Amino acid sequence: MRARTVLPLVLLLNACVPASQHDVATRANFADSSLPPMKSFASSVPSAPVRSNNDLALDFIELSFQMESGRRLPVLTRFETPITVRVTGNPTSTLGPDLSRLISRLRSEARIDISQTTAPDANITIQAVSRAEIRNVLPQAACFVAPNVSSLAEYSKARRKPQTNWTLLQKRERLSIFLPNDSSPQEVRDCLHEELAQALGPLNDLYRLPDSVFNDDNVHTVLTGFDMLILRTYYDPALRSGMSRGQVAAALPSILARTNPRGVNKPARYATRTPREWSKAVQTALGRSISFEGRTASANEAIRIATAMGWQDHRRAFAHYAMGRVMQTTDPALAHRHYIEAERYYANTPGTTLHRAYVATQLSAYAITRGDGGTALRLIAPHINTAKASENAALLSTLLLLRSEALELENRHAEARSVRLDSIGWARYGFGPDWAVRAKLREIASLNPLKR
Repeated sequence: MRARTVLPLVLLLNACVPASQHDVATRANFADSSLPPMKSFASSVPSAPVRSNNDLALDFIELSFQMESGRRLPVLTRFETPITVRVTGNPTSTLGPDLSRLISRLRSEARIDISQTTAPDANITIQAVSRAEIRNVLPQAACFVAPNVSSLAEYSKARRKPQTNWTLLQKRERLSIFLPNDSSPQEVRDCLHEELAQALGPLNDLYRLPDSVFNDDNVHTVLTGFDMLILRTYYDPALRSGMSRGQVAAALPSILARTNPRGVNKPARYATRTPREWSKAVQTALGRSISFEGRTASANEAIRIATAMGWQDHRRAFAHYAMGRVMQTTDPALAHRHYIEAERYYANTPGTTLHRAYVATQLSAYAITRGDGGTALRLIAPHINTAKASENAALLSTLLLLRSEALELENRHAEARSVRLDSIGWARYGFGPDWAVRAKLREIASLNPLKR
């Protein structure tokens, strides 16, 4: 099994994006409402990765031959026939359209022969069940994928048997993805993207990848251009199930010359590997199961390790972001300084525009609490289009609600009302039921000193 767990990385206070756990590949209907209609994204505009093929080869090997726990996978495994996908259980109204769009992208961008079916012998079964049913099997999981099963009941019986052990797999023929059917449309879609990607390809996550869903920071919520390139490489005719690490490494230069010709002569960056101690410290700092003191110590440890490693990239930024999250409720000024540090390191790291949008929510919220609408508007403006391009409705609605409050502070009340109305449709996709949307509206309105 390979799972996506529920450790939160948050937008302000309660817009959660779950984080991941070891050894398990992981991430409702809201038709009746008094709020404006739900909005959704109609098209994808993924950016093509700008990577050296040397770097891509190293990333591919580490993603494909290791699990998050550090356990090695002895051979490459993938589907060797055209792939069929079916949906069972009680799916949400948004799952079907989101799955159709994702399969279309996998066919066109990753060149994978994949299609939907209703046949019971589908290669991949997506079963929509309640969060309670998922957590009854894996308490920390938001969603997960498992090999050689076709239902949650079958997995429950086989979870500790060789049948569901990824390290014993020789090729992929049948597996299941378990998604929640009582979460927000965006959380269901995010689970779908990550779990289907890992059902098809790599099982590992790497913090060093800034522009990928194969990253425990959970910043990206839909498959990126990098992810599609990795999956296209995974299903290149020159590879096959059963190949060893060395055999795959030998084949990659010629494969990547075809799939990423711009990377042939691009200099390699050779990003350092991420110590497990740093990963553990960050996850602990962002968790909720330990004391404030413990979270503070873990955030300090993440910053210490990042400094000792000499990192100047998004991992150094993420350590400061984690400290900002820890300190936000007890020392907002100190949290603000850490968010500024996070923005500084993100700004110097290619491929982190979405990360910077998350930081902008924190920096602009701080400006609004101080009554500085002009600064908040300047901070928010560059990131609206980033949230749209990344298809992140929760982030987009948060940015729009912050913009509305900033406009109120600037006495631009008609604009504020218009922006707030626009935000609600996105909030319904990002946060789900009316009570969650209204809670987000109240939460961000409470930042405005004119409304306290």
